Amino acid sequence: MPFLALEQAPAGFRYPLSQALDAIAWNEQGLIAAIAQQHDTGQVLMLAWMNRAALEETLATGRVCYWSRRRRQLWRKGDTSGHVQQLIAARLDCDGDAILLQVEQHGPACHTGRPSCFYNAILDQQIEVQGAPGDQP
Repeated sequence: MPFLALEQAPAGFRYPLSQALDAIAWNEQGLIAAIAQQHDTGQVLMLAWMNRAALEETLATGRVCYWSRRRRQLWRKGDTSGHVQQLIAARLDCDGDAILLQVEQHGPACHTGRPSCFYNAILDQQIEVQGAPGDQP
């Protein structure tokens, strides 16, 4: 259990990536939740899923790649829209079941054309749509 061992590790301690990938708590479909965050503003852009191949490709190329559960294939962000995510940093959470991708987002992150997928605010027992397609963060 490397993630339990890492809880007590001092700052600067290093652990082999391949062993950490082996220890990730992949779900039953072999996926991990991936949160994309704009690196310079901290804005949460989207949540998607990665399998090991998507994560390895992202780390190797610096261009974010996800696993599309609907299409059942790798999804390289921006292949059709041009709205690419360039990886700045990646962080696994403390128990290895989620990953934070700090990215440079080129264009809107959401397929609706909004800067973030999180535009449905829950307010006073209602959903309020905030922002319109094309809005800047």
